[in-house]
Amino acid sequence: MFVKNDTKDCKKMHYGGSSGAVYGLGFAGAAIYYIQHAVTFQDGLLGLAKSIVWPAFLVYKLIETFKF
Repeated sequence: MFVKNDTKDCKKMHYGGSSGAVYGLGFAGAAIYYIQHAVTFQDGLLGLAKSIVWPAFLVYKLIETFKF
């Protein structure tokens, strides 16, 4: 079955693409930091897990600091 492309669907703009780049750079930086400071292999795996969820740590610390 062929679907006809609607011209208005082709003209949609997607904004916010830079947030993925910021997250990716943050992930890479956090992974490098945690792996460099890991003493054991398990610490390295935990560091990789932490580097995936680093925005949650950031938001938590901001809320804690500003006492929202």
